[in-house]
Amino acid sequence: MAKLAERTLSGVHTETLAGRDHAAFYEAESESEDRFLYPYAHEVDIDKEGVIDAEGISETAVNLQIRAMMKEGIGHIIIKNPGAKHSMICGILNRLKITVEGSLGYFGCGLIDGPNVHIKGRVGWGCGENMMAGTIVIDKNAGSSFGAGLRGGDLVCRGDVGGRTGISMKAGTIIVGGRTGSLSGFMMQRGRMLILGNADDNLGDSMYDGTIYVGGSIKSLGIDAVPAELTDADITWLNRKLNMYSLDAPNGVENIQKIVAGKVLWNYDNLEPTEKKIVL
Repeated sequence: MAKLAERTLSGVHTETLAGRDHAAFYEAESESEDRFLYPYAHEVDIDKEGVIDAEGISETAVNLQIRAMMKEGIGHIIIKNPGAKHSMICGILNRLKITVEGSLGYFGCGLIDGPNVHIKGRVGWGCGENMMAGTIVIDKNAGSSFGAGLRGGDLVCRGDVGGRTGISMKAGTIIVGGRTGSLSGFMMQRGRMLILGNADDNLGDSMYDGTIYVGGSIKSLGIDAVPAELTDADITWLNRKLNMYSLDAPNGVENIQKIVAGKVLWNYDNLEPTEKKIVL
């Protein structure tokens, strides 16, 4: 691979973009608070509450009401009677507190950057897809593709989730209080996933990087997913995250299994056809 020039970005260390490592470490303390806000973000008061009754109106109308309330400076929006509507609370690029008194349908809270969302019911497929920052906490269960393409923030489900959790995950944290379905962590690239219950088959299949922690049993690992040793730094991080969301590891944090990428597939395109058959 050709060597790429060194470059320096604001808040990112200087590195040579060469070889297989493309890590970049963001230094939050090097930036002012303005760095984390969009220029068109609204100034809101978290103590100022507003209520949206979603019964009988469309998800589009709900999303428009959220934006209108932010413009008025309302910092805590309570959504009543959500009726499991799809694509609600999407594309919110503002610091905000949102409480949903019920369940959401498919693709809830997608493409958000900053809000802290508490959903007191369930969510359907694709919750938190491409989330960039903030928190989403679901009290009950979630559907498949939970946190697909996640790019930052904490996505937490206290119950069970479906298959393909964290597929193509780029960064951030996914925490599941129960079990997860098959192919979770598929093509995972960065970030951390913590499953406190059992994991179904093909966990971490084709994962490029990142870390998966499992508190229960693992039915099977996917291609290029391998066990790794749990370090003191891992235990410290796990305890901190569990304390943040009042969760417990059923068998103790020290017994959590750690899964990482074996990195055999990193040079997959350079393999001969016969070697590819061996890997697969």
